[in-house]
Amino acid sequence: MFLEVSQLDVRYGARAQAAVHDVTLGLAAGEIGVLIGPSGCGKTTLLRAVAGLEPVAGGSIRLGGELVGAPGRSLPPEERRIGMVFQDYALFPHLSVGRNVAFGVHGLPRPEQEQRVREALALVGLEGSQGRFPHELSGGQQQRVALARALAPRPRLMLLDEPFSNLDVDLRERLAHEVRAILKAAGATALFVTHDQMEAFAIGDRIGVLESGHLHQWDDAYALYHRPATRFVASFIGHGVFAPAELVSQGGHVVARTPLGDLTDIDGCPLPSAYDLGLCDVLLRPDDVVHEDGAPVQARVLRKSFRGAEFLYTLELAGGLTVMAHVPSHHDHAVGEWIGIRPQVDHVVTFART
Repeated sequence: MFLEVSQLDVRYGARAQAAVHDVTLGLAAGEIGVLIGPSGCGKTTLLRAVAGLEPVAGGSIRLGGELVGAPGRSLPPEERRIGMVFQDYALFPHLSVGRNVAFGVHGLPRPEQEQRVREALALVGLEGSQGRFPHELSGGQQQRVALARALAPRPRLMLLDEPFSNLDVDLRERLAHEVRAILKAAGATALFVTHDQMEAFAIGDRIGVLESGHLHQWDDAYALYHRPATRFVASFIGHGVFAPAELVSQGGHVVARTPLGDLTDIDGCPLPSAYDLGLCDVLLRPDDVVHEDGAPVQARVLRKSFRGAEFLYTLELAGGLTVMAHVPSHHDHAVGEWIGIRPQVDHVVTFART
């Protein structure tokens, strides 16, 4: 691993509760990692610790095998060869684009500076813009200039702290895809902080979900959505509900009995003995619930959200359980209407009942 964070603790004050506690994660060279979680969960603190801006109270941080952070050991930020991009861009308004990008390489001979500036601007798709000023650029272009400035010194690690939060929603996801392509073209290893799941899915090879300073899961987007490691990850990532279920052995297979019907032929289902009396909660995503007019289970439409090609329906069963379902938008049912639904679950994720 190129970036190795091992059992990391970061505290504010000698007796303060850890802002980051026992966090372990790693990135191979060229990988992009994303930290996501609710406000105050510790993701920016973790990023700042990797940058050398916060002292390490426990554990260690290594870059390329070099110990850069540990209790009593902190390599200064300027010696870690890290590029940083912030949410406010931090561009100098009185300097041209070219001089902004050259700021991080001002110690190089002038011809090499100019070469680095040209290379960095070409990488972010802003060739020939050296003479322009930040106020002449759009928000997305300013963010690219900030990225070019961070890339110009050829850092060994890029850190990006909510770089798109000042941009509108449509631009954020598109720019996330573009930045991913730029970082991959540069061969950069990067750690990225965001509160936006779509950004995280668009840019990350690995995504870490934090809560109250704890890292619940460090995985790819598919695993976080379909195989969440904890109940918190299951509820934080995407939409979904927890339905009561009973696991029973039937014909050599495990069946999960739920208010929507039996879930059969499911991968990865634990044995009934995993839970007291086989009673548990099953995670049901909207894509696990299918609208079918003739289905025996009926549910009332509580809410619906138009998503273009589909509706996201919130539905209530007669017994009071609420589920969600993605339904093609030509099935336009009224709030209060009863519709048929059935489960279509390829793999089941279970949790102990709360």
